This record gives sequence, C-alpha cells and structure tokens, in this order.
Amino acid sequence: MADKEIIGVLCSGRGTNLQSIIAAVESGQIPAPIGVVLTDKPDVMALERAEKAGIPNFCVNRKECSDKQEFEEKLVEKLREHGVTLVVLAGFMRILSPYFVRAFKGRILNIHPALLPSFPGAHAHRDVLEYGVKVSGVTVHFVDEGMDSGPIILQAAVPVEDDDTEDTLAARVLVEEHKIYPRAIELYLKNKLKVEGRMVRILK
Repeated sequence: MADKEIIGVLCSGRGTNLQSIIAAVESGQIPAPIGVVLTDKPDVMALERAEKAGIPNFCVNRKECSDKQEFEEKLVEKLREHGVTLVVLAGFMRILSPYFVRAFKGRILNIHPALLPSFPGAHAHRDVLEYGVKVSGVTVHFVDEGMDSGPIILQAAVPVEDDDTEDTLAARVLVEEHKIYPRAIELYLKNKLKVEGRMVRILK
C-alpha cells in the first residue's frame, strides 16, 4: 500500500454513495482525501457534489472516445495524474476491462445492491423481486476481471417486503450502502483487510 493514500471515485449518476464517502472523509472516518471524481457522462449530479466539496472533477465522456480502450486509458491517465492509489466505483455503470483492472490491481472497490454472488449485473433489484427471495442487501467487494465476482469485503442484509417495488427496495438498500461503503474504505486504508483467495479477513 502507498505511503500516502488518495482516493479516486468513478460515478455515472446521482452520486449518493459519493456523498456518503465525502461525509466520511470530512468526519475523519476515512483517513485519506478524495483526489478526483470522474464520470462517464456529462451533467450528472455526482459532478455537482464533487464541485461543491471542492474536489477536482472531470467527465471522460465515453461517447467522445473511439473505443473502450481509449476511454479507459483516459480514465487511468486522470487517476494517475491526481495520484490516486485506491479506485472506488460508486454507481459506475460500466464493466471495466482487464486493462483497467490490472492498472490498479487489488486497489479497486465496488458496491453492488444485492447479496453477491446472487443477482450480479445491472438489474439486481428487478432480478431479486422476480426470483422471489425474502432477503436482499448490499455487497462491497474487490474488483477483479469478472462481473461482480471479486472477493467480498462487507455485506448487509435488507428484508424484501411483499409489496416492494424496485424503487422501494432500492431506497432501503441505499440506506445500508451509505453505511457500509465508507466502512469498507476505512478498513482498506487502515490495512485491516487481508485477502486469502476468495476470503477477505478483517483484522483486529
């Protein structure tokens, strides 16, 4: 791990998890600054949240790149330009290629709104409701070269109610996201995580 940790956050939309991370940095729970916030779309609220907090922020517009490789090269360039040592995906709605994952190997975290390994992918709440499970939740995990398949750091369970819609379930899951993502980042930065194969041990 680097002597001085700097967080880079990648977002695609509202940035509510970004806001919870900003708050945890400001309170001292997360012992490292956010060096840069990057989005893949212009005019999203995540950029406004970063701007309000005084954090450098940029849109690397996927539509303006010739292909995925160029897009990810620009992301990596911006992250390195700002000295980022830990990449945090906060509602970043793109699957990263092996090129990007290797560039920050073991130093990328993601949050997923279901209890992995169940219901990976972009439509977790819909899939949860269609399957009829009674408990859903949220997972923070390391990113590897698969989709939502990296070693799990923390999870929190959320009951599924009989009358839930995607929106009502998502709202309750989001409450737990805002709790456990800052905690997982804190554990990483305090060297409290030890990865052993698929197991992530939390050190005392």
